[in-house]
Amino acid sequence: MKSKLLSIAILPFFILLFSFTAWAAKNDIYIIEVSDAIGPGIAEFVKDGIETAEKNEAACLIIELDTPGGLAESMRRIVQDILGSEVPVVVYVSPSGARAASAGVMITMAADIAAMAPGTNIGAAHPVGAGGKDISGKMSEKVINDMVAQAKSVAEKRGRNEKWVEKAIRESVSVTETEALKDNIIDLIAKDTDDLIQQLNGRKIKEKGVLKLDKSEKVRVEPTLRTKILKTISDPNIAYILLMIGLAGLYFEFSNPGAIFPGVIGGIALVLAFFALQTLPVNYAGILLIALAIIFFIMEMKITSYGLLSVAGIISLLLGSLMMFKGTGPDFKLSWGVLLPTLILVSGFFVLVAGLVFRVQISKPRTGSQGLVGEIGLVKKALAPEGKVFVHGELWNARSEQTIAEGEKVRVVNVMNLMLEVESPDEPPGVIKKT
Repeated sequence: MKSKLLSIAILPFFILLFSFTAWAAKNDIYIIEVSDAIGPGIAEFVKDGIETAEKNEAACLIIELDTPGGLAESMRRIVQDILGSEVPVVVYVSPSGARAASAGVMITMAADIAAMAPGTNIGAAHPVGAGGKDISGKMSEKVINDMVAQAKSVAEKRGRNEKWVEKAIRESVSVTETEALKDNIIDLIAKDTDDLIQQLNGRKIKEKGVLKLDKSEKVRVEPTLRTKILKTISDPNIAYILLMIGLAGLYFEFSNPGAIFPGVIGGIALVLAFFALQTLPVNYAGILLIALAIIFFIMEMKITSYGLLSVAGIISLLLGSLMMFKGTGPDFKLSWGVLLPTLILVSGFFVLVAGLVFRVQISKPRTGSQGLVGEIGLVKKALAPEGKVFVHGELWNARSEQTIAEGEKVRVVNVMNLMLEVESPDEPPGVIKKT
């Protein structure tokens, strides 16, 4: 009875303790660090961070940003996720010496609160193509106008300087943190994350209430293994190289069953390639052309085309590689510095393997009964017309249309029912009969 009363007495205490713990967990500050070029892997990392913060009802999410820019499509995904976040998102360009360039400008402008550390800069958002090359012609005008429209829309939504962000895109202007604060590009300057949190405490955020961070704990969200791998392989050039390695490895394994190692490497590379391709805008016509190229190379081993199928395979592989990635900008085009060497090496490999296999198919058999045809043997028992011949280290029953004495040499012309048909090696080779 006493134990029951004691349980009833302490029950409210545990309920209060649990409620306080749950409330405290819901008021945490989640922090993710982005210190790399913007790509599909980073976009997924930011999305996961926002979803984690939302799931745990965090007070806010701080993105510590240091980036030279990156892919436009990945930047758009991050901007969409930030704008659609249920928890306040703070983008903090840090530490000192960091930058928010190119795609980083748009990510900073999309934040509920934009902050920078002393000694940082933001700007230079003019779009460039793959490998940092300038975009020329109508494509340049199209890409720039599209990016300007989006940037001005985001700046207007967050109440920031629309004219400056347009200049950052069209003229690649860049400013320091003090100039950014003065020109209404960011909201505050903080020397470190702790200083940032102090300045955020009590700040009202439009449509998301007031930040109450007095008792908040900092929780750093680390990238998962999947995100780390994706960050490494999600570059279109790396994904393409992995795909080529995978196809070449499997092709070699199927051409030479039992090699094992090329098949294992090819299988792993192919899985990683498909893992990367799921995050990239892939044109499946390009994938089909690459698959068709492999079919052409396989047919080259079976059909005597005098190299025409190999040429068709190389052309199909080139077209498929050029068409493999699609997107609204040039960010997803393969670099020629990667495409040409990879295409030459892979095509040469396919042609070499096909040639070796074809040569093996047309070469004279080395084993079995057919391997005996054309070999020279020694008569052990006179052929009149039948006798015995020693050839390939074995004693065979043999038959000849002419009498051949013991100790003479003979040439095997056919094998039928374990009986060798032979002739004198001095005779011109006859037509070899088929078994």
